[in-house]
Amino acid sequence: VQLQASGGGLVQPGGSLTLSCISSGRLDHYGIAWLRQAPGKEREKVLCISGMDGSTYWEDSMEGRFTIPREKNTVYLQMNNLKPEDTAVYYCAADPFDRCDLGIIGPNWRWGKGTLVTVSS
Repeated sequence: VQLQASGGGLVQPGGSLTLSCISSGRLDHYGIAWLRQAPGKEREKVLCISGMDGSTYWEDSMEGRFTIPREKNTVYLQMNNLKPEDTAVYYCAADPFDRCDLGIIGPNWRWGKGTLVTVSS
């Protein structure tokens, strides 16, 4: 499966933005995760959704401001009440073992190119 992330841009603090991760194939057997990396910082897990049953994981990390809806071959990242510290390059990635619950980013994960989100007034 190949992934393409899009939807990044400039948004004001307190605003909302939705990112899209479009897959070249079906996602039934993949966990799909959103991760981000801010300049000078380590990569950070955002949210992950199971392909098998749609369960979501890692919610605590974003204080409930983000959600990860999925439809067919697209997984979204809906971001609300954005803060300047949310500024980062956002990546979507596919876990072929569909184990979001483990929270482990493995060497077999498949990554899309990132999309930049800038939160600034």
